[in-house]
Amino acid sequence: SAPGAKVDFAATPGPNWKRRDPIAPAAPAGTTHRLTLDAVESVVEVAPGVTQELWTFNGQAPGPVLRGKVGDTFEITLVNKGKLGHSIDFHASKVAWNDEMRTIKPGESLVYKFEAKHSGIFMYHCGTAPALHHIGNGMFGAIIIDPPGLPAVDQEFFFVQSEYYTGPLGQPGDLTKMQNEAWDAVVFNGYVNQYLHQPIRIEPGKRYRAWVLDAGPSENSSFHVVGTIFDTMYKEGAYTLRPGDARGGAQALDLQPAQGGFVEFSMDEPGLYPIVTHKFANVGKGALGLFQAGEVPAAGGAAH
Repeated sequence: SAPGAKVDFAATPGPNWKRRDPIAPAAPAGTTHRLTLDAVESVVEVAPGVTQELWTFNGQAPGPVLRGKVGDTFEITLVNKGKLGHSIDFHASKVAWNDEMRTIKPGESLVYKFEAKHSGIFMYHCGTAPALHHIGNGMFGAIIIDPPGLPAVDQEFFFVQSEYYTGPLGQPGDLTKMQNEAWDAVVFNGYVNQYLHQPIRIEPGKRYRAWVLDAGPSENSSFHVVGTIFDTMYKEGAYTLRPGDARGGAQALDLQPAQGGFVEFSMDEPGLYPIVTHKFANVGKGALGLFQAGEVPAAGGAAH
């Protein structure tokens, strides 16, 4: 087989590149949420100069971030506009695998309806065999179900960590690499070092929440923001730390594939605050971003 595309971690994106907006969407009004997700092949730039034919939901990897609250109903129409069989599995649902999660052929559609009975940030993904290939090639996303009484913060962000296993330029990812856990890059929200190239603007003294999902398919995450301490941590449906808990603090949110949660924090000083997984071998493989707090020069790229 042809060799996989090589990622140059020192390269910078071209002038037409646009980062994935890391701001988490607010929960829409109402208690029933209807959305169509198209399963479709999309040639996507995943690193500077590197394109892959990803299998996606709505043309992007990760797919759209969905949001609601406990008790809400989601009615998702999956339309297969691709060349392969595809399916969808919402970890926020309790439905039979052989019904709503069934594989549909190109041109077919299905309706996946469920009540969100539990809170957390859950993964959704294609489960068609081999699921490793479908998830590893981009068919995943996050759905946030707010815990009751979730406090207001100044801004919410989302970070979905995943790996890339490059095939040749413009081609799908390499299944053999996936089977051997031989990833070429580890990324937040689908692009190598994207928030290093365009840091995320924040302000000192304001309060932030970061929702984090490890989509894998195979690597874990130790989500850490250099220069601050998390005073709130919520993992897999439960708080492990809240403000005022004996003045305790957390330094990293540890997640295995398909686990998620959120952390809350603020910055005491203006400056640059790196966003990493503290599994440091992966920081040099694309899992690096920056929060830019206040009016400071951003090393690494233009600030927006």
